[in-house]
Amino acid sequence: MWDPKETIESVGLGRQERKRPARVADAIRMELSILFLQKVRDQQLSDVRVTEVTMTDDLKSARILYTVPGSEKKQKKVAEALKRAAGFMRSHLARVLNMRYTPSLLFIYDTKAEKVEEMEKLFQEIATERGKNEEDS
Repeated sequence: MWDPKETIESVGLGRQERKRPARVADAIRMELSILFLQKVRDQQLSDVRVTEVTMTDDLKSARILYTVPGSEKKQKKVAEALKRAAGFMRSHLARVLNMRYTPSLLFIYDTKAEKVEEMEKLFQEIATERGKNEEDS
């Protein structure tokens, strides 16, 4: 029996190859994660977790989303420390990745974890209210 999907995949049209910016972003995320775990001496940066890296199509700049457990005061201190350490991290990436241009690094605090936590609290409240309503009726 003829399957059009098999025919499309056999000529290479069905596969979606990952673009180079996505592959470079993954490499940067992995290298920065290792860097934060092993090589950074600043104690403020020891708890930083890289959650996502996105690259521009020309590979000239990288947006690095990160999280840090703790208070808002600690988050501000970590943001300042990341600005100071950006040059060191960029030079490390230049040595390791061996690219023509090393992207500029822009560190942005990732608020997704906080939003997920808020949503979970809301769902928990809804579940407890439903439980109370079912008991009353």
